[in-house]
Amino acid sequence: MIGLGVRTSGGDLELLDLPEPRQPGHGELILDMVAAGIGPWDALLHTGGWDVDLTPPAALGVEGVGRVVLTGPGEPKFHTGDLVLVHEAPLPGGSGTWAERVLIRSANAARVPADLEPTVAAALPVAGLTALQALDELQIVTGTRLLVVGASGPTASLAVQLAHRSGAEVVAGAGQSHADRLQKLGAVEVIDTHIDGWAQQTQRRFDAVLIAATGTAEDAIGLIVDGGRLTAITLDAPEPVRGITTNDLYVQPDGQALEQLAELVAAGDLEIEVQVVALHDGTSIADAVAAGRSGGVKHVLRL
Repeated sequence: MIGLGVRTSGGDLELLDLPEPRQPGHGELILDMVAAGIGPWDALLHTGGWDVDLTPPAALGVEGVGRVVLTGPGEPKFHTGDLVLVHEAPLPGGSGTWAERVLIRSANAARVPADLEPTVAAALPVAGLTALQALDELQIVTGTRLLVVGASGPTASLAVQLAHRSGAEVVAGAGQSHADRLQKLGAVEVIDTHIDGWAQQTQRRFDAVLIAATGTAEDAIGLIVDGGRLTAITLDAPEPVRGITTNDLYVQPDGQALEQLAELVAAGDLEIEVQVVALHDGTSIADAVAAGRSGGVKHVLRL
């Protein structure tokens, strides 16, 4: 089967002829992949940054949409022909979702709603789960004053929307070119975090801060009230001060939460900008995304 991946750990990204997945065991499925999300984290799968049990030669990718073609013995939930979305890590078959077929755990999958475009569904798993889990860490409730730094990216823009739905007062940190869109998504104000001294120029104070832009956490922590909370999805959370809780978030697969997120997108209550990429263009796009040049759009590989 064809996959986009690496021959060796640390090797170059290329199109490969890969072996078929093994037969599924209990609680496992094999999917014929339709589309798969591309994120900056994918570059870490074979370079030691994120150990997902990748076994090269292997496809990269930890999220996507596929149709069930085989189920493990006694599978209670999914059936052959079901279209599902999934975030999978670690990878039970040692190879990822940027391939024609992949082995996954059924507990980490959710059905794609009938009125949700598969390429949009494929954009959702990692970004949606990361946003949801970050807001849980930050204990977002009605009235929470939340700052989202790096809010224009796919994950952070979902966090803005989910926090707004939870009744939080959301301020977005992003370039001014993104201000109109972020306010439509629920931000009450957009702070231009691209200018020097941005944190010193705001009089606002926050109960919680979500960091989605590398190198901004040290400035942002100064805007948090004593005893507040900071979560970084950039893995550069600062040391706690003034009773502020700080942590780095590592996303966890969750099929049940993924089902709820997909229903929100299908209903039009949650949006994510998607750009579909052909398989032969995947290498250049994945390299650009890894370098932080996604342009605020979630790229999805069509398989």
